[in-house]
Amino acid sequence: MASGIPDDAVLAAVAQRYALRGEWRPLVGYDGRNYVVRRRDGVAAVVKVASPQTPTGQIDLEAALYEHLAGADIGVAFPRLIPTQDGRDRVSLEDGRTVRLLSFLQGALWADRSTPASPAQLLGLGETLGRLTVALEPFSHPGAERHHEWRVSDAPRHGDAVGLVPAPRRALVERALLDCRAAMLRFGSELRRAVIHGDANDHNLFVDGDRLVGLCDLGDASVDFVVAEPAIAIAYAVVGTDDPLEAAGSVAAGFHRHAPLAGAEFAALWPFVRARLAVTVLVAARRRQERPDEPYLYVSEAGAWSALEATADVPPSSAEDHLRRACGLSAVHDRAADVETLREARRAVIGPSLSVSYRRPLAVIAGRGQYLFDADGRAYLDLVNNVCHVGHCHPRVVAAGQAQMATLNTNTRYLYPQLTEYAERLCGTLPDPLSVAYFVCSGTEANELALRLARAHTGRPGLLVLDGAYHGHTGTLIGASPYKFRGPGGSGAAGPGVATVPTPDPYRGPLRGDGEDVGIRYGDAVAAAIGDSPRPVGAFLAESLPGCAGQIVPPPGYLRTAFAHVRGAGGVCIIDEVQVGFGRVGEAFWGFELQGVVPDIVVLGKPMGNGHPMGAVVTTREIADSFDNGMEFFSTFGGNPVSCAIGTAVLDVIRDERLQERAVELGSRFVDGLRGLSDRFACIGDVRGAGLFMGLEIIKAGSDVGADAPPAPDATVADAIVQRMRELGVLLSADGPDHNVIKIKPPMVLDADDVDTALRLLETTLDEVAP
Repeated sequence: MASGIPDDAVLAAVAQRYALRGEWRPLVGYDGRNYVVRRRDGVAAVVKVASPQTPTGQIDLEAALYEHLAGADIGVAFPRLIPTQDGRDRVSLEDGRTVRLLSFLQGALWADRSTPASPAQLLGLGETLGRLTVALEPFSHPGAERHHEWRVSDAPRHGDAVGLVPAPRRALVERALLDCRAAMLRFGSELRRAVIHGDANDHNLFVDGDRLVGLCDLGDASVDFVVAEPAIAIAYAVVGTDDPLEAAGSVAAGFHRHAPLAGAEFAALWPFVRARLAVTVLVAARRRQERPDEPYLYVSEAGAWSALEATADVPPSSAEDHLRRACGLSAVHDRAADVETLREARRAVIGPSLSVSYRRPLAVIAGRGQYLFDADGRAYLDLVNNVCHVGHCHPRVVAAGQAQMATLNTNTRYLYPQLTEYAERLCGTLPDPLSVAYFVCSGTEANELALRLARAHTGRPGLLVLDGAYHGHTGTLIGASPYKFRGPGGSGAAGPGVATVPTPDPYRGPLRGDGEDVGIRYGDAVAAAIGDSPRPVGAFLAESLPGCAGQIVPPPGYLRTAFAHVRGAGGVCIIDEVQVGFGRVGEAFWGFELQGVVPDIVVLGKPMGNGHPMGAVVTTREIADSFDNGMEFFSTFGGNPVSCAIGTAVLDVIRDERLQERAVELGSRFVDGLRGLSDRFACIGDVRGAGLFMGLEIIKAGSDVGADAPPAPDATVADAIVQRMRELGVLLSADGPDHNVIKIKPPMVLDADDVDTALRLLETTLDEVAP
């Protein structure tokens, strides 16, 4: 075909079916082909030629929208769909393309203005979109429930294109996508959804002088958040402005006059603006690679980058308050809740030994799912909080606690069904003969109780623990936690009757390798400790996967061998599942099941109540009967009805949302990605984990020299990684005896996008701190 002229099939269709002939001129566009046809008498129309790949449902949707809007008063002109001579709304060509004819809009493109838009123009744009939103409220169509690359609620899907943008700018895009995902999770249930235009960009707006006179293009119309409509317009309006918030406020104020925004919509508006800017640069990066000869496809890229950079330091809470004030409403954020104010208040009334995370501490004000939100409204992907097991503020858990709190809360000296029902559910997750439960309020209390049970049953005072263990903060448990008594401020000596055995660390421990022979040899070290103990050993206490010792996955055969030696000496085996239980390890509900053993006593804590203080001990009937020696056991708050309701809800969520299965899938995805990074970065010595319990061991590059000596730890680089990831919006921590192991144990509601985001940002961080 000749340059700028469609092929004969299109020319013939327009001439025969629409009786339209004239001068053809091509129009630029993202999809399909668009033309203006101008007759000799000056009358013009727009011909849209959709490719065979355009879904019929989308074309049907657009036709229904043109018909719906034909009689709407939105204050500006909108194209009309011109029927064929026999009354049809389209012509279908033999090759699968679709031809439609639209009325031509008069005016100049908003994009061609020589000066930035004035506040009055931006206000008018917002008013137009508000009226359009009202006009679309009653409209529905099955084709509108669709995904497409420009839809704001689909913005997080573009994460796979981040690698196409220049490395120094990737973190900027990642932050915008992360904030968008977090805002949808936090506010999504409160945001109105409807069919929106979805593309009020400056190439779809027509002006006559300073006046907006036309709006075109329904190609991106779909069901989305209503607040996405002004967010998209603002994303283009802030490009090139000296004051992005002022421009945003003008558009929002105009929109609010006709389609009033609700509270959560103000909170989501700014993250959605930045998400649209991020999508613009990511789509441009992808299109540049696919179609480098069509510059229109990335005409907005430079401006979007500039706007992303200009808005990066604007706190979402400040933006929310500004937008509210622009719409005549009051601010909602308390500026006193900043980091320094809270830090000083804490120093005044809280003991100084209670530490805070990160060099730049977070002042958190909210949590939802896998995200925490700080006082500035910024979101942080939480990869280290295994307490909120099924996600921060899970609505089912919150509702269960609220309902029970409003009905009854008392102690276990009364009879109520919640206690026994929850105990039955909990014990049902454990293998026989573990069948009797005791409820307390924390893992520390549970470990204390477990030691009492063991000593009552065996009459033996001796205790064996791993040499990197942490089991609680009471005096007894500090003495049974080398992580504490050998650490800063510790005495350096174990408590009475406590002896240590080597942590079964197959990477940096005294025995290295991941085979069963290594596990058995570590287990045999328990036998040696039993023989050396000055007091008869009554119990062996260990985490199934040691956490504070460095996110250790013991080699196979370890617990089986250790248990045999302990039981052969008359002791009982206590497994601490406080950090890893309730499906976190993926392949099993409890960490000890990975080793094919059944302990005599199991200690539970952190994830039981999803942040509500709960702990438990589950043991055998035989040991429980030994403990029934006349001294009453009682915990004022342990097992109260509210706790039982919350614990039951947690079990329900784990089951109904298939979180154990998710731990398998996402844990594998995470570990594979981490191992890919270890191939690039010499500071990553080991990647290990089970399900969503993982460790990344950071070593001095070049120190992994073989079997004679373990690689040297690098706590400095580990800390640098943690601090930088916090700045980028991802929360991690470092632990282990040498504080060189990056801990990853997130809420179980993590999704694949979160994993991929974390891996990309970790790569960015490693490039900076350990190239």
